[in-house]
Order: sequence, then C-alpha cells, then structure tokens
Amino acid sequence: MKKPRVLLADDHRILAEGVRGLLEPEFELVGIVSDGRELVEAATRLRPDVVVADISMPSLNGIDAFVQFRQAEVPCRVVFLTMQRDVSYARRAMEAGASGYVLKHSAHDELITAIREALRGRTYVTPLIAGELLRSYREDGTPAANASPRLTPRQREVLQLSAEGRSAKEVASLLRISSRTAEYHRARVMKVLGIRTAAELVQYAIRNGIISV
Repeated sequence: MKKPRVLLADDHRILAEGVRGLLEPEFELVGIVSDGRELVEAATRLRPDVVVADISMPSLNGIDAFVQFRQAEVPCRVVFLTMQRDVSYARRAMEAGASGYVLKHSAHDELITAIREALRGRTYVTPLIAGELLRSYREDGTPAANASPRLTPRQREVLQLSAEGRSAKEVASLLRISSRTAEYHRARVMKVLGIRTAAELVQYAIRNGIISV
C-alpha cells in the first residue's frame, strides 16, 4: 500500500530530525525545509498529501506560507506543529484552513493522530488548547483578527523581512521588486500600524507571532 506523502517545515534541524523518526514508519517524507519561502516552493513542486509546518519560521511564517501555496491551488492538508500555545495563533491557523494544530512538546503522542485525521478530511486540535479555542469563539462569535488585519499580503511579507533585520535591497531581491517599492511598502506598514522606529516594528512582529525570538 502506498504511504501518504508528507512535507516537513521547521527551522530547528534537531527537532525536524526527531519528527522524521516519528513519521517515516507510516508516511513517505518527501522533504524537509527550513523557512517559509522554501515551504511554498517545495509544496508547489512536490504536491504532498500533508504538510507539517511550524508557525514561526524565517523569511515567511508558516501561516502566510500556507495561504500562498493554497492560493496556488496546492491541494494538500496542513498540520501546524508549534510551540505557540496562545489560542490566537490556533485561531489564525484554523481560519486559514489548517487541518490540525499540535504543540511540539506533545508531538510524540498527537502528531500521527493529527495527520491521520487530516488525511480523512477531519480537523484535529490538541486537547491542551481545544477547550480554550472553543470558548474564544463562543465569547465573541467572530473570526479572530489577523495579526495584521489592515495589511496586504505583500505588506505582511515586507513587515516580516524588515523585522528580521533585512535591508530594503535584500527585501527587494527576495520579493523580486525594486528597492524603492520595498521602501514604500515598509513606510506604508509603519504608517498603518502607527509605528515610528525599527525597534517598534520588531516588537510588533514578535507580539503578533510574525517572527520568533
């Protein structure tokens, strides 16, 4: 019987190798990538059945990467494997269309179950936050706010790259735009968010899970 194909995205190599050991008896691991842009490229090229991805990754966070390859009509399921226990991250992930949300410290007990459920077209959320997630929906009845609700996808990319300390020239090269356009987007981001300094930009990105410390 053919094994389901899984793509793993995590910038912590040691942890990724540990997850490889969990996955390989039951699934075909088609690749391991270490940042969000690599994830978009690999998912589009390899067309796995399931992607297992961290949320906090360099260049492009896992949720925004998922949105990008979903827009490219890559028909795979996504299970997020993350350290982020805050229910706001889980809401962002599920509202983006994720099939699963598992915390890294419970991966040994829950990840395989989450992948199996995803392959069946079901959703799995770790019991450690499932109750809190349900309560958050009951309390306000509205979709969770995106970390940057007033920003375009391109502005979110510029926000993350700038918060990682990349220059306008580096941002322009990665996004294949001009340096002037990169500078314009960065200025718009700061204006929309009411941010004045690079330090405030970094603080905003950390608070909203766009980059990790």
